[in-house]
Amino acid sequence: MDQGIDLQQTFIQSLMDLGLPAGAAKTVWMPLPMLLMIIGATVGVLVSVWLERKISAAVQQRVGPEFIGPLGVLAPVADGLKLIFKEDTVPAKADPLLFTLGPVIVVIPVFLSYLIVPFGQNLIVTNVGMGIFVWIALSSVVPIGLLMSGYASNNKYSLLGGLRAAAQSISYEIPLALAVMAIVLMSNSLSTIDIVNQQSGYGILGWNIWRQPIGFVIFWIAALAECERIPFDLPEAEEELVAGYQTEYSGMKFALFYLGSYVNLVLSALMVAILYLGGWELPIPTALVANWLGVSETNAWLEIVGASLGITMTLLKAYFLVFTAILLRWTVPRVRIDQLLDLGWKFLLPLSLVNLLVTAALKIAFPGAFGG
Repeated sequence: MDQGIDLQQTFIQSLMDLGLPAGAAKTVWMPLPMLLMIIGATVGVLVSVWLERKISAAVQQRVGPEFIGPLGVLAPVADGLKLIFKEDTVPAKADPLLFTLGPVIVVIPVFLSYLIVPFGQNLIVTNVGMGIFVWIALSSVVPIGLLMSGYASNNKYSLLGGLRAAAQSISYEIPLALAVMAIVLMSNSLSTIDIVNQQSGYGILGWNIWRQPIGFVIFWIAALAECERIPFDLPEAEEELVAGYQTEYSGMKFALFYLGSYVNLVLSALMVAILYLGGWELPIPTALVANWLGVSETNAWLEIVGASLGITMTLLKAYFLVFTAILLRWTVPRVRIDQLLDLGWKFLLPLSLVNLLVTAALKIAFPGAFGG
């Protein structure tokens, strides 16, 4: 399969074909990635919030939101508008600069991570050769914002929440990175496009989940902990810390935390789909579909249909994982903070290290089967 062509090159070349100078075409492109990320991620968050309410209601045998738009689809929009127009207060004894910067530092790295997420063979904002490394590096910045928010609030509950968030993130960042390194080792690349292409050709049988089942479980548990989803929501445990590092926040600053939480959940689900579930690849190999239809793989109509199905498959896989995360919220009890840290340091970390070493050994012994 050919190397993915990123949207930047395609867009700039299209403008140049229309007669626009190369410099002007690049200038027009510059703000578009941010707009694409913000719009796409925000729409994904709105869908996730609506799903959270409807699925939670179904689990508890309730109706859920019904009257704000058809089936309550406008309820997330109403939530967002409420937070935007709500009074934004800063505690009298808080550090105003750090108090304001905290939510911004939490949200921006998550949005930037969408730059390297491929929704299809040619649908990626920028195909960075070290995309996985960029994502891990960006995700490491988030705990700084959480700790900053807890400290700057000048509130004991907020400080404890910030300290818990930093400890939790550090504890699970290492197993998550080791699980990803096993995938990188098998794929011989840090590019998300290459990782998906390496899973193509055999349909569902070629997906990394079959070659890395332990890594898949480690990654998903660590991702849920990074997103602070129940049962790992200790940094904002209502029964203990009111709202943790968010206690003193309101208005737009609180909205940034709310947005960042769901943006991170969707991003984590997308990364699981890309790393372990074949990304945009169909469960049936494309070549087999082409043979059934009696057309060539390079047929223009087949490529258009394949691209549309690719986007659909990526989103379906991601939102199935979002559904799983929401279901876990109502089926698994919250753990204690000591149990949370023990799971990360004493179980997931050694297991992820052993998984990486076994993957390296199998790659050397069976290079053909393990991405040699």
